[in-house]
Amino acid sequence: MQPIINSQLPEFKAQAYQNGSFRTVTDKDVLGKWAIFFFYPADFTFVCPTELEDMADKYAKLQEMGVEVYSVSTDTHFVHKAWHDASETIRKIKYPMLADPTGALSRALGVYIEEDGLAYRGTFLVNPEGKVKIAEIHDNGIGRNADELLRKVEAAQFVAAHPDEVCPAKWHKGDKTLKPSIDLVGKI
Repeated sequence: MQPIINSQLPEFKAQAYQNGSFRTVTDKDVLGKWAIFFFYPADFTFVCPTELEDMADKYAKLQEMGVEVYSVSTDTHFVHKAWHDASETIRKIKYPMLADPTGALSRALGVYIEEDGLAYRGTFLVNPEGKVKIAEIHDNGIGRNADELLRKVEAAQFVAAHPDEVCPAKWHKGDKTLKPSIDLVGKI
C-alpha cells in the first residue's frame, strides 16, 4: 500500500449539488487553493448529518482561510438535493456536496467499502498544489469534530508558510512552534 501523505489528488470528475444548483467538479478545480474532502457513508442517515452540520458551522471560517470543503458520499447529486430539501440540518450546508455513485473517488482515496457500496468517514486536506497533507479515516460509527480539523488545517497552513518550523501537540494558531535542529534532540 502506497502512503497517501504527499501523494497527488487523483484525477476525478464528479457531479455536485450546491446552493440550489448542480455543477461538475474536477481535480483541476481544486488546484490553487486548499481543499477538504469530507467522505461520509450515505445521505439520510444518523451520524452523517451531525458531522455535515458541524462542518457547515465552520465553513465561513474555512473560506476565510482559503479552504474549500467538498463533502462526498456514494449517493447521487439528485439524492443530495433531496436530502438538502428534506432536512433542516442539511439546508445549512453551503459547500459542494459531491456525488460518487460509482465509488471511483472513494476507491482512489482508500475509503470505499466494496461489500456495502459506501465510504468510510475519511477526511483529506489537500494543499494548493494538489498534494494530500492530512488523511484521517474513521469507522462509520465514530463521528468527527470540525474544531479539531480546523486546528489541523491551521497547522498545515502554518507549516506550509514556515517550512523550517513544526507544530507540536495541541498547537493552536499563535502558539509557540519548534525549529528542528540538532540542538533540540533530547531536550524536549
